[in-house]
Amino acid sequence: MKTTRIDLHNHTTRCNHAEGTVDEYVQRAIELGIDIYGFSEHAPMDFDEGYRLSFEEIEAYENDILTAKDVYKGQIEILLGYEVDWLPGHMDERVLNADVDYLIGSVHFIDKWSFDNPEFIGGWKERDIDEIWQAYFEATETMAKSGQFDIVGHLDLIKVFKYLPKKDVRLLAKDSLKAIKQSGMVLEINTAGLRKPVEELYPSRALLEEAYALDIPITFSSDAHKVEQIGFGYEEATRLAREIGYTKAVTFKKRERELITF
Repeated sequence: MKTTRIDLHNHTTRCNHAEGTVDEYVQRAIELGIDIYGFSEHAPMDFDEGYRLSFEEIEAYENDILTAKDVYKGQIEILLGYEVDWLPGHMDERVLNADVDYLIGSVHFIDKWSFDNPEFIGGWKERDIDEIWQAYFEATETMAKSGQFDIVGHLDLIKVFKYLPKKDVRLLAKDSLKAIKQSGMVLEINTAGLRKPVEELYPSRALLEEAYALDIPITFSSDAHKVEQIGFGYEEATRLAREIGYTKAVTFKKRERELITF
């Protein structure tokens, strides 16, 4: 049986916190035997501008990826996407209606607090950890219900610094997982967590088991911000998915889902 290796969540230097050229990323993906490789740059918005693509660079970014798609045709399939921060009042229609293969919806902010940014880690000392987790999953639920996105970015990113809740995470995430299912969104297994203090895939085994029970489909992502991060942890991610029962993953073309065997 032919298997397909996919990696849909990756960045470029245009987000201002990544290293390496588009060509370097694609060539490394080809070396690793990745069949479908997606770029999903941090989408522009009028908040936290330093960590994302600027509105002025939208066309240049899209042209970079479409050029790579053409240049490497036959060697690898390149997809164009955006990672969009869920921040009501700050998301832009130019991004939400962009002519792309998929949009990743990610929660990086709680009340404009960038909880996963080491610069703002002090915020964890000022609040109740269980309440932070509850607010995170409530934001994720609202994002899913918006119906604007195809993939849920790193579902339990809130665990990044190992500030863990007393409550069972499955209860905290229950309503957001139901909303993800009802919205038809796909859950990425994102290996970036293995490189962070928590040293664990996003989402955790417990949440992935809940997602499987709800028949929520998955995809795979390395969330690379450097060339050497491409494909990182893929074997661990696919092993976990198979142990839980998954045999298929999702890729996209022009916002339409396609199932592949991984």
